[in-house]
Amino acid sequence: MKHLTGLYAITMDGIQGGALLAQAGAALEGGCRILQYRDKSGDTQRRREEAQALLALCREHQAILIINDDLALCRQCNAHGVHLGRDDMPVAAARKILGRDKIIGVSCYDDLQRGHQAAGQGADYLAFGAIYPSSTKPAAANASLALLRRAKSALNPPIVAIGGITPENAGQVIQAGADMVAMIQGLFGQEDIRHAARKTTRLFK
Repeated sequence: MKHLTGLYAITMDGIQGGALLAQAGAALEGGCRILQYRDKSGDTQRRREEAQALLALCREHQAILIINDDLALCRQCNAHGVHLGRDDMPVAAARKILGRDKIIGVSCYDDLQRGHQAAGQGADYLAFGAIYPSSTKPAAANASLALLRRAKSALNPPIVAIGGITPENAGQVIQAGADMVAMIQGLFGQEDIRHAARKTTRLFK
């Protein structure tokens, strides 16, 4: 299992093809070592091609590629793992399909009990948020820094913080116990993605 720490970049909705690869490449060059491919469209062929291209990029940078909630795509392109949300299958069922070597991450929102359940089923990391108001998911539940501290002390798997995180506020999230900070708009909405990634990555050192 790869070490799960640092900047966790999640691709933006609607960014495809060359633009997607350019953004991901800039984040990886800036020190991002975990990239999640998130595309909710039904374009199976494009999604497979993009996932394969992103995996090649991640391998160049010794980074991890996580696929958002699509186990079939994860298996097809041999990505490093999947991320599961509230409406996806349980961790135990996903583990049976993917095997022991794949990373399985779980969204826990603001629910510590969900974190305990996912950890008990063998999740490899647990994501809590939204820590701050998020333009990507404005209606998301609010997970405080205090909850993050409780999760870090009570749960064994690495903790991801998500929601409204930027290079400017990531430091206090890391201090609260986040092993990884997940960024979408806070990274890919920046004028200089590479610089934003580098600035965030330095906070872990």
